[in-house]
Amino acid sequence: MKRNTVIIIIALLVGFFFGWLFFHPSGKNEEKHINSTEAVKSTIWTCSMHPQIRMSEPGKCPICGMDLIPLGQNSGPSIDPDAVHLSKEAAQLANVLTTVVTKQKPLKEVHLYGKVQADERMLQSQVAHVPGRIERLVVNFTGESVVIGQVLAQIYSPELITAQQELLEAAKTKLTQPAIYEAAKEKLRQWKFTDAQIATIEESGVVQNTVEVLSNTNGIVTARRINTGDYVSQGTVLFEIADLSKVWIMFDAYESDLQFLRKGEKISFTLQALQGNNYTGSIIFIDPVIDPVTRVAKVRVETENQSGKFKPEMFAAGIVYSTLDEYHNNLVIPRSSVLWTGKRSVVYVKQQGTDDPVFKMREVELGPMLSESYVVMNGLSEGEEIVTNGTFSVDAEAQLEGKPSMMNPGGGQTLTGHKH
Repeated sequence: MKRNTVIIIIALLVGFFFGWLFFHPSGKNEEKHINSTEAVKSTIWTCSMHPQIRMSEPGKCPICGMDLIPLGQNSGPSIDPDAVHLSKEAAQLANVLTTVVTKQKPLKEVHLYGKVQADERMLQSQVAHVPGRIERLVVNFTGESVVIGQVLAQIYSPELITAQQELLEAAKTKLTQPAIYEAAKEKLRQWKFTDAQIATIEESGVVQNTVEVLSNTNGIVTARRINTGDYVSQGTVLFEIADLSKVWIMFDAYESDLQFLRKGEKISFTLQALQGNNYTGSIIFIDPVIDPVTRVAKVRVETENQSGKFKPEMFAAGIVYSTLDEYHNNLVIPRSSVLWTGKRSVVYVKQQGTDDPVFKMREVELGPMLSESYVVMNGLSEGEEIVTNGTFSVDAEAQLEGKPSMMNPGGGQTLTGHKH
């Protein structure tokens, strides 16, 4: 019995030994299992619809209930932890392009809008120099062209008849009473009679019942203030005449654009009524006063108009190319590279020394906005490479990874468990 018992015990020990030998896991497998477990634990899980969700294990989104997806982690020792790492395929798919920052000649485009107006210096008011009644209108509608010396109207004036009779009587005694004679002539001169007209009246001895109103300029009648039969006094405005051989283009400039406009600068403009034609002029005056209602100042451009094609009240659009000499040493970057939140302006700078595209957000201080670019005051150095196309895609990836981004300068926070 003792011998059988010993044999049975030895058989059991041998069986346990071979069982342990065949079924006990190796150290490598245990190490592999541990590494796999640690990799799962180190993976961050997020929601494709709510990138602010950060979980340490897979599950459902606490907001929408969608399955969480793993968030790629970059463990390269040379990569900034706040930088966004993209694969070359992802960068190509997002059409991410970069440009080297350089100094350029800043050229500001200022767009102006306005109207054609008559030159105020070439406006004339035709007045009555003698009191009386409008006997006849020679020019009787607005828009009619007149030339200097043309008869516009005739005025019947009893006072003029009396003054002529006084002249004829004084002429008879001009040798004995020269003062009275000169006073009679001076009265007619005050009514714009020329010495030749006075001499004609004196020589003919005929008193004129009417006096002609002559145009004192060339131009277009823009207003007729009287009708036939109206009584007028001395100085009454009869006609308003505008000489349109030269006109003004009056542009409206916002107060923010005035710093880029200077007297003497060239301006290129077009007229809405004359499509396909480009014109140029020079700024001759900038209004020093801002309109309190519209918040604009008038910018005046003078141009020749001998052909008469520029008509008052035509709409005009102009562009001024202003060279910003005070910013000639500043960097200039494309507008597409800047993400602007209203308070901050950010760009994505490409990190050097990496094989794959790696970008890091950086805040910049911007100067004047040009046509398709910005002047940079601070935040970038010449020679750095920034994203100029696909900037929103890079920023979206930064938000998904919880890195500093346009709307979240401090980066996201990782959640460590489910919320129920």
